[in-house]
Amino acid sequence: MVALNRKRVIKILLILLFIYLAQVVLFESLLGFYQPQQGNTMVITTFEDDGEANERVVARLDRDSEIFVAVNHWPRAWANRIRRNPDITMTYEGVTRDYTAVVLTGAEHEQGQIDFSVPFLFKFMTGFPPRYFVRLDPKP
Repeated sequence: MVALNRKRVIKILLILLFIYLAQVVLFESLLGFYQPQQGNTMVITTFEDDGEANERVVARLDRDSEIFVAVNHWPRAWANRIRRNPDITMTYEGVTRDYTAVVLTGAEHEQGQIDFSVPFLFKFMTGFPPRYFVRLDPKP
């Protein structure tokens, strides 16, 4: 039987940490790009300053006839893109409409965390990310 000395324990802990971080990166990387478009999912198209379109499959969250999206840790660039250019196009159940996206802060963000809580397993799989909540306001 091999005794666990301090060096071996540290090595095992580092390997487990590396495996966990790799799993988080893999899960988050695949989450928005390969998520099946079924149930309560929708496709959001954001636009770069040069007009380049970027599509992402996200979960649709509804509260009091308002539409929200929760953005997790790795697609932080996606949330920053929305801040730079809040004009988006959303496709849901075959219907495409234009919206203005608003990133929630302060009390609105805290209410979003209460209304749209995330299961512990999802938090674990995504590395306990900060969440960005985006409200979609329909354009007239």
